[in-house]
Amino acid sequence: MANKNLNAAKTAKKDEFYTQLVDIERELQHYWPHFRDKVVLCNCDDPYESNFFKYFALRFNQLGLKKLICTCYNGSPVQGDELMIDFGDFMDEPKKIAYKVEITEVKDLNGDGAVDLSDVQYLLKNDKNVISTLKTGDFRDPECIELLKQADIVVTNPPFSLIREYIAQLMKYQKKFLILARTSMIHAYEIFPYFIENKMWIGYGYNMSLVYKSPYKNVEEANRKFVRSKGFNPDEYIKVPAIGWFTNLDHNKRHEEFDMIYKYNKEDYPKYETFDAIDVDEVTKIPYDYEGIMGVPDTFIQYYNPEQFELIGAETGDYAEKLGIRPIGREWMNNYRKNGGTGHYTANMKSLVIYQKNGKPKKVFSRLLIRNKHPKSL
Repeated sequence: MANKNLNAAKTAKKDEFYTQLVDIERELQHYWPHFRDKVVLCNCDDPYESNFFKYFALRFNQLGLKKLICTCYNGSPVQGDELMIDFGDFMDEPKKIAYKVEITEVKDLNGDGAVDLSDVQYLLKNDKNVISTLKTGDFRDPECIELLKQADIVVTNPPFSLIREYIAQLMKYQKKFLILARTSMIHAYEIFPYFIENKMWIGYGYNMSLVYKSPYKNVEEANRKFVRSKGFNPDEYIKVPAIGWFTNLDHNKRHEEFDMIYKYNKEDYPKYETFDAIDVDEVTKIPYDYEGIMGVPDTFIQYYNPEQFELIGAETGDYAEKLGIRPIGREWMNNYRKNGGTGHYTANMKSLVIYQKNGKPKKVFSRLLIRNKHPKSL
């Protein structure tokens, strides 16, 4: 029930979740060298609400940016309370307007000796070349694609409901990026090949429960309690679980060697009935000496080092067919039912299944298939 708010938003194709500045700062600190003399595009970001805009505007000089471009889709659904900007002719109903902001420099315009949010506000109010309207602000619109072509790096929290299409566009135009998405997207058939081909990987933050500012009603008490524990008003903020940073910007963490201390044995690492691989039920138990294919929990992706492991595939969807995962079979299915199994499985389903130590059949939960490139005998 904790995901009820997010599921309702997904069903309605509503994607107004505003990332907190502290979460942006926590991740972006690892990528600063990438941004010098670069054009950064935040193409899902209204300056009324977006902390991505705030982050890059305030650190424009510190990061050495060449240009910052922010666009929003028909404005913000929530009136901003941090950056109250006078948009001249747009002042009456600013949140209904799609517009872009382009910044090439940020100076101490008010003369207080520091570059801060008031200087950014002053810039937007007084420089008519900085802000202009867009037709729709949709990242798929031709005028927004032209902005994308100008960009070196895209950083934003894109719409959850359009994430497949959004990432496909980034790949089409060969852009560097750092974006937030649901962790379940690693299993999306349109996205997972990028991980296998080493075109995309996980950032520092993964499988996080984040607090977002959102116009959606927060109806679950557990969700509200979590929001309150983080110091936010549950009438204005919402908890969204299982979020991670997806990127193709290199960082130190993805090159760290994963420490393996377990030795392979047949009893603790059962072979799948439907595929030539062993099951590893905890990431920390990956054996250091096994040469073949292993099925590991999804959380492995945050430790994936391409120099240390080969990422082969996943068990879900079309991958089962591609990898040659066999149907679970009638014998396993009959044993499963006899032992009280109630899952919605059939003998013809292609999935990874095992027999446990106690002899009972089990369908393992969501696996990535990997191989250790350098198995060791200790």
